[in-house]
Amino acid sequence: MTTNVAKAELWKLDPRGQMVSKFKVQFNPESLKVTFANQLQPPTQNATDNSRGTSSTQYVGRGTTKLTVTLWFDVNAELPEGLAENDAQRGDVRELTKKVIDLIRVQSVEVQRDQPIPPAVRFLWGSFQFDGLVESIDQSLEYFSPEGVPLRASFTLNMTQQSIDYTVAPRPSPVTAGPRLPSGAAPGTSALTSAPAGASLQGMAAAQGQFDNWQAIATANGIENPRLLAPGQLIDMNISVGR
Repeated sequence: MTTNVAKAELWKLDPRGQMVSKFKVQFNPESLKVTFANQLQPPTQNATDNSRGTSSTQYVGRGTTKLTVTLWFDVNAELPEGLAENDAQRGDVRELTKKVIDLIRVQSVEVQRDQPIPPAVRFLWGSFQFDGLVESIDQSLEYFSPEGVPLRASFTLNMTQQSIDYTVAPRPSPVTAGPRLPSGAAPGTSALTSAPAGASLQGMAAAQGQFDNWQAIATANGIENPRLLAPGQLIDMNISVGR
């Protein structure tokens, strides 16, 4: 039995913590980095030698928790529901990433005295939940068409919350599916290719003259993240779109 991998989601929240909108990521991240920190003030220069050290270090503010996660977007890959409104948005990868940029955009406020702030955001992946504000986004455009149109991008999303918190969301029920074999192939009849360390499916397909066919290869082999394959992973590269 193989398991369908749950997709991470990004939610935009209202001031009451209710979901306003959400979308699933295109590729799940490879890792999540969580940083816990306290705001500390070191001893002053006038302090005596006896007062220096941990005993004179002062706690001057609330602790913070930060999340750093890198997400990838590719116009040639399958799009999850909610990421793009129509196929016309697939030409430039920046059309797909508008919703991510929107998470850092300062919102207008209804009350005159209120300070405009970015929306609250929830990153949810299985039992991992992080609620906070988007502090910064680093965008890298990584692949261009011959016409100079960006087709692939990575985003490093930095979120923060003003507390030391470790939220564990209720675990969703696992969704299982039957064994997946390449379409039209019987077990043991297809020659498999071993993935070198650090290889991507796109690179392997391009090396065999099948770059335009890498999506069909990924689907047939049940590959979740075609950008990073496990060293030695066996892949059936003999897949055609019409098969």
